[in-house]
Amino acid sequence: MQDRALSRMGPLLGLGALGFMVVALTVATLLVLPWRPDTPFVVQALLCGVLVVVATRVAELCPEREALLLIVVVALILRAVLLATPPFLSSDIFRYVWDGRVQAAGINPYRYVPAAAELRGLRDAAVFPHVNRADYAVTIYPPTAQVLFLLVTRVAESAIAMKIALVAFEAVIVAALVALLRRLRRPTARVVAYAWHPLAFWEVGGNGHIDAAMTAAMMLALWLFASGRVLAAGAAAAIGALFKPFTALILPAFWRPRDPRLPLVVLGVIVLLYAPYLSVGAGVLGFLPQYLGEEKLESGSGFWLLQVARWLTGDPRMPMTHYLAAFFAVLAALALRAGFREGGPLAATVADINVLLLAFLFLLSPDYPWYFLMLVPFVALTGSWPAWAMTVGAFVLYDPWLFDPDVHIQVRDTILYVTAAVAMLAAAGRAWRLRSVLRGEAA
Repeated sequence: MQDRALSRMGPLLGLGALGFMVVALTVATLLVLPWRPDTPFVVQALLCGVLVVVATRVAELCPEREALLLIVVVALILRAVLLATPPFLSSDIFRYVWDGRVQAAGINPYRYVPAAAELRGLRDAAVFPHVNRADYAVTIYPPTAQVLFLLVTRVAESAIAMKIALVAFEAVIVAALVALLRRLRRPTARVVAYAWHPLAFWEVGGNGHIDAAMTAAMMLALWLFASGRVLAAGAAAAIGALFKPFTALILPAFWRPRDPRLPLVVLGVIVLLYAPYLSVGAGVLGFLPQYLGEEKLESGSGFWLLQVARWLTGDPRMPMTHYLAAFFAVLAALALRAGFREGGPLAATVADINVLLLAFLFLLSPDYPWYFLMLVPFVALTGSWPAWAMTVGAFVLYDPWLFDPDVHIQVRDTILYVTAAVAMLAAAGRAWRLRSVLRGEAA
């Protein structure tokens, strides 16, 4: 009996020790940030990522109830120590608060840039000075996000209130993950891969990014689909896409070619949510068209793989249209594979979505770490090494970086995406070997 108790407690103690180290690294980083905002942050984030990889393996050996309690407690501590910290890696959250304030004044947030004379009476010393692109960009955030901004700012017009609301969305992510892991018959303690992941607690508890709400809608949609409520899943995914458009990537996995209802539901949700903001006409797209140019996507220089191809061929003018054609062809092929896998097991659907997200992020090659947050839940669901590589490695995109604050973004992109490519090739090789073994056994 005593040996059995020790065998149960050993992994749990190990998990607790790993959780303590993640918390200690995070707190230590906060203490040194005023003096060294670059190296300690990136190093601790990468170290935390490695610790969470180990914690995910250890958690599988722990008793379920005790492990889940420990995971939730440590996750709350990590977010609590960051909530009161001003966001120092991104100022996006101040735009969220500003948009909520503008709407509360009865003004369409897509109508004026924050510095416009018409909004002079809404400016203050706490929020307005931190609003990015204030003098030339209207909001870029879609309608569901705008509704959230309005609701939160009716409680309090502050960054901490917005961060608390977004952390609350993480509760939805964790609950959906636990339910999905049970359906997949995998250890529920694997939720630690999300709950303690440095990308999750720094980008939500620390920076308060809207990606938390988008990811929550995505995971809710996947849980609804797993429960057989396909149309509700489509509606949830559409709502998520209007937090941030990337949630639309999971819709092909829900689509059934012979059933036209899902596209109609999605279209209906989009029309319903956009309707209150249509007084500005085409301006309802906000800053999005200009943003594509600002992020160098129109010229193609924002796509890492295209830049590599241009360098290898010696042709700096290689047409972006070729790259975009390949980009959409890959995504379309993956989407069709997911859509035509009718009646397949949930594990196959989860794997399809994971591959779609990996391909999209790799081909898009965003320069912002928080774009990778939507992939973190699939680390818990699949254990995908490419997903681990992308989500932990995303911290190298932060600038300043390590010992040289002038490391060019292309160098940092190369470190991340080469690592991800190696992980993808290794995963593909392992899958091919496994299929060969299974074919051999069947023969």
